[in-house]
Amino acid sequence: MRERIWAQLPMLLPWLLLPPPLWGGPPDGRCSEREPEPGPLQPFDLLYASGVAAYYSGDYEVAVRDLEAALRSHRRLREIRARCARHCAARCPLVPPGVGPGSELPFFRALLERARCYRSCQSQRLGGPASRHRASEDVRSDFQRRVPYNYLQRAYIKLNQLEKAVEAAHTFFMANPEHMEMQQNIKNYRTMAGVEDLQLVDRDAKPHLESYSEGVKHYEADDFELAIKYFEQALREYFNEDTECRALCEGPQRFEEYEYLGYKAGLYEAIADHYVQVLVCQHECVRELATRPGRLSPIENFLPLHYDYLQFAYYRVGEYVKALECAKAYLLLHPDDEDVRDNVDYYESLLDDSIDPASIQAREDLVMFVKHHKLESKLIKSAAEGLGFSYTEPNYWIQYGGRQDENQVPSGVNAEGAEVHGLPAQKKSSPKIDRDLGEGGPLLYENITFVYNSEQLNGTQRVLLDNVLSEEQCRELHSVASGIMLVGDGYRGKTSPHTPNEKFEGATVLRALKFGYEGRVSLKSARLFYDISEKARKIVESYFMLNSTLYFSYTHMVCRTALSGQQDRRNDLSHPIHADNCLLDPEANECWKEPPAYTFRDYSALLYMNDDFEGGEFIFTEMDAKTVTASIKPKCGRMISFSSGGENPHGVKAVTKGQRCAVALWFTLDPLYRELLLQVKNRHEGIVGPPLTTQSQDSWRTFHLPSLFSIVVTKCFTTSQETGPLFTQREKDTQSR
Repeated sequence: MRERIWAQLPMLLPWLLLPPPLWGGPPDGRCSEREPEPGPLQPFDLLYASGVAAYYSGDYEVAVRDLEAALRSHRRLREIRARCARHCAARCPLVPPGVGPGSELPFFRALLERARCYRSCQSQRLGGPASRHRASEDVRSDFQRRVPYNYLQRAYIKLNQLEKAVEAAHTFFMANPEHMEMQQNIKNYRTMAGVEDLQLVDRDAKPHLESYSEGVKHYEADDFELAIKYFEQALREYFNEDTECRALCEGPQRFEEYEYLGYKAGLYEAIADHYVQVLVCQHECVRELATRPGRLSPIENFLPLHYDYLQFAYYRVGEYVKALECAKAYLLLHPDDEDVRDNVDYYESLLDDSIDPASIQAREDLVMFVKHHKLESKLIKSAAEGLGFSYTEPNYWIQYGGRQDENQVPSGVNAEGAEVHGLPAQKKSSPKIDRDLGEGGPLLYENITFVYNSEQLNGTQRVLLDNVLSEEQCRELHSVASGIMLVGDGYRGKTSPHTPNEKFEGATVLRALKFGYEGRVSLKSARLFYDISEKARKIVESYFMLNSTLYFSYTHMVCRTALSGQQDRRNDLSHPIHADNCLLDPEANECWKEPPAYTFRDYSALLYMNDDFEGGEFIFTEMDAKTVTASIKPKCGRMISFSSGGENPHGVKAVTKGQRCAVALWFTLDPLYRELLLQVKNRHEGIVGPPLTTQSQDSWRTFHLPSLFSIVVTKCFTTSQETGPLFTQREKDTQSR
């Protein structure tokens, strides 16, 4: 292995000399630092700790002062590190090693000069040693997740500074779109201000993402002049952000793949090891810049899309040379895209006779970027082989992430002088479901009454049914609920996880079975819980005409009780608007199907147990989480079922009097995510099925019930002639109703 490493070093070292791309300023012959800025910068982690302590002690003015100072300090620290890296790279260029004895000394002298420049630059600008600003991983994570803004919005409310509270709340929510409480807070603040359309400001917005979104908005409105302005601005900001991202990668690195070196590596091994870590970090800036705050997945095909939009926008305003440059730029990353290749041919046919089409090249900004990106990739792969670590190049340019319109091939337009219509982008009213849709299948059981279908409920994949339960079954389930419910079940014991005006209680089937076996509730009644769940599953599978088996993902009996003395002038929801398998982002009109959402869920159902309460209507909305498309009043035996994606945002109106109870069910078409107890039951009966997932196994560790498994399954399946799946708690469900 050591021989392989050393064999690669002659190839690695020349790459160390490459200056970072797009860094400006030729060297002036000496490593001079700029003038320091007055006043030492206070460490952001100490300011943050002071602000949080002040908040919990009730000193909200000091909390605001220190938290705002912490955010400024954190922002300034990043700026200083990036600026010093750019400055020293320009002022202290690395020189190639020569030939002969001592030939490497000029290179190492330049390396030492750059290190001295960087340390001096940081010390002067920070007003002290950089080591004062090394924060813990937990603190850095809090700032990445924008947690300080959560404290700020609460402190500003205490100080009656509503506008600043809204800004802080919105800034936090942009990085935490699954935080439904914050979404509700923002709505409440708007109501308090008496302005429904209060301007929302993201204080930490990324300029290149904001400009890109503006460009898309104007493009979809056929305002191509403004679209061009914003897309060009987005590209300038993107490359500036890329430069900063690369500079920040030059800080300390610690990758598990490289731990084998420890402190025992030789000089060249240590240099190569650290440099490759930096290089991988810089290579990943493509993904970093394409990822919205709070998301794990980047926008697909993000950078190429700028040029895809621009090529058509320039075409629409008659600038055919620029359209051709952008189309050729797009082909640098997707050379086999037939649509854009056709566009290139068409744009060339529109050029003046005095212009040679071959003289029009791809945009220089992307040419330089792609060249550097490919060289990085080649070097990382070579280093992986030489240094003995694994590396797989991600697919940074996923081609199916394209423009959501029909403006793909301008050559399809009549070129004989007819009016160019351009086919404006068609905004989809709801996300596409990636499977064949059907509904209207048989309901399987007598006495069930069909009420409304998707069209009557103003949506997609929705159905409302009555008489799924009898009055007697409702009473029996309600009796079981009173004996097995836990306050805050599924929410770490929080009494009021969704609203402070209601108490939330829940129970799983496993708890019902356990209590039934112990004689604390009727075992027959406990069995009813999962019997009616199986009945609901069969109905959903049949009505939506699914071609594959529908499995249980999670089943939860839930009750919401209005708290007396807290119902006057309520304007909140019992459960905020959300979707069941994606993170609803009302501001972006998107639903992000990525963790921590339960992305494996495909269908949902609510089976209601009573109607002797006030409020508590189930509502569907548009993706804006505001426009109600359907409202359903619960009653005994009524069931609403729907597909679980962003096409069906939903919530629950405030329960203002009494207690509302229901059985909430989530289903999946993926057998790997079916509820664990069903799999154990099958094995108990000798039925072969897919292996238990790690996720399923982890959920059982919280119960410590391996022996109870056998007891409960055996007891329940030997004391009843009926067959039906058993269920247990998987992960604690943050979206149970």
